[in-house]
Amino acid sequence: MKIIDFFKKIFGKKIEKIENKPKEPIYTQETSKPKKVSIKSVWDILKFNDNTQASHLSSVIRFDEWVTMDEIRRRIFELFQIDYKNERSLYPYLKTLVDIGLIESTNVGGKRKWRKKDLLIKIEEEEEETQEIELKQAVNQ
Repeated sequence: MKIIDFFKKIFGKKIEKIENKPKEPIYTQETSKPKKVSIKSVWDILKFNDNTQASHLSSVIRFDEWVTMDEIRRRIFELFQIDYKNERSLYPYLKTLVDIGLIESTNVGGKRKWRKKDLLIKIEEEEEETQEIELKQAVNQ
């Protein structure tokens, strides 16, 4: 080793030790922002056109009880003073709501009965996103 050091001094080669520890971290950790969590029902979000069969059905069918077609027609008449003389006009709307999973149906004793399904959605919103929307609305006004 003495010989190598001697030749390095003669030829002017400098030895520098390089530290493996960086002075500043390369990656910064993002702080987790608190998220607003809200739970809503699908029925709160859905908006049907006014005075349509779908809006009538969604307003008279409830979550807690099974309802027959006669009871549905009676409730629609009480609330909206509309009498569906032909039951067949309501069946396609009921069938569509059953097919997409918003309403449950059962066939007991030869009579069909329906009720709403309670479908819940968990919505997580970040604080930053809501602030950006508020700022954009303030600029537009």
